[in-house]
Amino acid sequence: MKEILSWLIKGFGIGAANVIPGVSGGTVALITGIFERLIDSLKSFNLKSLKLIFKLKFKEFAEYTDLIFLISVFSGAVISIFTLARLLSYLFENFPVFVWAYFFGLILASVYFVGKNTDKINIPVIISFIAGTVIAVWISLQNPATENDGFLYLVLCGVIAIISMILPGLSGSFILVLMGNYQLVMIDSINNLDFHVLLPVALGVVIGLPAFSNILSFIYKKYKNQTIASLTGFILGSLIILWPWKHPQYLIGNDGLKVLKADGEPVISNYIRYLPEKIDTEVILAIAFMLTGILSVWATEHFAKK
Repeated sequence: MKEILSWLIKGFGIGAANVIPGVSGGTVALITGIFERLIDSLKSFNLKSLKLIFKLKFKEFAEYTDLIFLISVFSGAVISIFTLARLLSYLFENFPVFVWAYFFGLILASVYFVGKNTDKINIPVIISFIAGTVIAVWISLQNPATENDGFLYLVLCGVIAIISMILPGLSGSFILVLMGNYQLVMIDSINNLDFHVLLPVALGVVIGLPAFSNILSFIYKKYKNQTIASLTGFILGSLIILWPWKHPQYLIGNDGLKVLKADGEPVISNYIRYLPEKIDTEVILAIAFMLTGILSVWATEHFAKK
């Protein structure tokens, strides 16, 4: 029960991260130490696991797939999404700079606490870190593509979206915005139950999740230091999305109007970032929230060791 409660709490953190625009649940999985186990568990859904189900060997199936762990983590994530979505929506609407500042500090501290898991620093590790940072920054600065409802493109959207949700430093919803299909996939097709769109995306998820889990697990085990370094770079590069002082740019549909979510809120496609012109109360409080975010990660790490 103690382990299950721990997995629930970590899953809660992963769900909270997925609610926050531009933050990846993979980052939290990496910070809380369950990233490798999560990847290994996901990759175990293969032909062997299917055979165990068909043979009605449910106990062996649960052990092989680490099912209790997966259910605990995903249950925590679902609970978090449903409980925090409304609260975060209120906070972002009324105190955007302070919320962004807190998460900026949170992710900034994560760069150190994730990066320190490398056993040694050498040229390949440094190159991996720089490459991860550059790729994440490049993705963050891209302008959205135009909408595309082609079958293969929708499958690709599903593959890339699920990969970015697992990969630390990248947000799945943000990637869909960049690919031009956020409105089509996350709004129109879900509201209208358009299976011509949903089925290809679901196929991409089914293909991408086990395939990428296997690849990432193999790379993580064989090139652990380089993998951690590149993931740390992804997290560092994602800080550009979390910069507190910015003006939103909204996603515009084919009709020239703002694309709206199911709750009526416009979809943000990117941000125009700026530096504060003077140090006032807002700036001082924002810095205080950044420090609070840094301390939150330090406290989590400190108590996790005990």
